[in-house]
Formats: sequence, C-alpha cells, structure tokens
Amino acid sequence: MARTYKILHRRWRVKRPLYWGMLPELLGTIAVLVLFGVQQPDLFRTVFWKVGAELGYNSSPVILLYAYANHRPLPTIPFVWSQTLTNFNVAISIVSLFVLLGKLIMVIMKVYFPILGLVLSMSLSALYAVSIYGQMGPDFLDPEHPSSIAWYIRESCSVAERFKVGKHCAMAKGTFAVTIFMLALYLFNLSLAVWAMWPNPELDIPQDDDDDDHVHSKEEVEMQPTTPRAPNGMPFTPRTLAFNTLERKLPLRQQYT
Repeated sequence: MARTYKILHRRWRVKRPLYWGMLPELLGTIAVLVLFGVQQPDLFRTVFWKVGAELGYNSSPVILLYAYANHRPLPTIPFVWSQTLTNFNVAISIVSLFVLLGKLIMVIMKVYFPILGLVLSMSLSALYAVSIYGQMGPDFLDPEHPSSIAWYIRESCSVAERFKVGKHCAMAKGTFAVTIFMLALYLFNLSLAVWAMWPNPELDIPQDDDDDDHVHSKEEVEMQPTTPRAPNGMPFTPRTLAFNTLERKLPLRQQYT
C-alpha cells in the first residue's frame, strides 16, 4: 500500500502525556492569571526601578522627569520597567486560558490534530519566551549603571529589605519561576507535536473509504442468516423441500440413495 504524508489528519504518537499534561497546564494558567493580574497596573514595577537605582543596579526613573523639565524627547523606557510588559503578561495569561479551554473541547471532540498542537504550542512558547525576557530584561538606559539582568531576579531579596519590598521581590521571583514553568510545558507540548508531525511509515498509511466499506460489507455478510444445508451439502430451502416432497425424496433420505 502506498504511503502518503498527511499534514492535517495525523494521529498522535502518544496520547496519555497529551491528556495528563492539561492538568499542570491548568494549574500554571491559574497561577499566571493571578500573579500577572495582581501586578496590574503598577504594583511594584516603578518601585523596583527606583530601588534598583538606589542600589546602583540600573537607571533611575528620574530621567523621565529630567526630560519633561528640560523639554527634551522622552527616552525609550526599558521593556522591563514599561507598562507594555505588564499588559503583555496579562494578555498572554488570558490567551493561555482560552487556548486550554479550546484544546479541551477539541480533545473531547477528537479534532485536536498534531498540526493544531504545533501551531498553538509554538505560538505560546514564543509569547512566554518574550515574557521571560521582559521580566529579567536588560536596562542600558543609563550608561553609568548598565544592567543585563534585573536586580530582583539576579540578586537576593534581602538586599531590598531596608526598602520594605522584600515580599514584592519574592512575588516577582515566583512569577518568573511560574513563567519558566509554562514555557517548559509548552515546549514539551511542542516536542510532542513535532514528533507526531515527523514522517512515520505507520502514521502515513492512508485510510481510504474503500477499506471502511469493505469492513462494513464484511460485517453485513456476517450478520446475514445462513441458509441451512442438507447432509450432501446442497442448500436446503423451503422450495427444495417442496420439490423433494413431490419426488418422494426427503432431505434426510438423500444420503442413503
């Protein structure tokens, strides 16, 4: 039988990790929804920026006031301290929830094919990678205090105890850890999808409708009642009995004639 590569209606190599993987995905999605939600609009982003400047780890938000006071163009705020990052994180947490619900429905309806898993897992992996980059991300706004990694990720939270932001620092570290967990989970789902999409002789055998018709016809033949036969192997029907009666040859006597 000829083998053709199927892009759309492919089967998963393994299904159990796919099904059970939705449980940690649900827990992680709930966690990022809560953690990203409480940080909006600005729970500790600007505070961390100021604390980092006081500690000499990064630039200072005072540079914005300086630009306003001197009527100069506003500098580009580093992504790690921007409102854009906060809104982005909230958006991807909501998207993750809708994707999980949609995937659950598609799995129940048996239409969640590897090509869909490939697209969804790749997209969400990219989104969470951007979120990780933003949370730990560089601040080179002040040449005298460059920062390649945000201080609340790089340093211990004890360095900010005197600023009374230790709990917020721990929450930021926890948010960063959950984001990494979500990225790892989507990369795992992506690997399952890539594995299923990889050419495989067993999965590339076409399943034509003719094969199904052949199976159904075979089942119909098996369900039909069998015709009784006489001892000599001849079919035994009411018409046969009538003719044999006329000829005075009953079916049971034919074996002795």
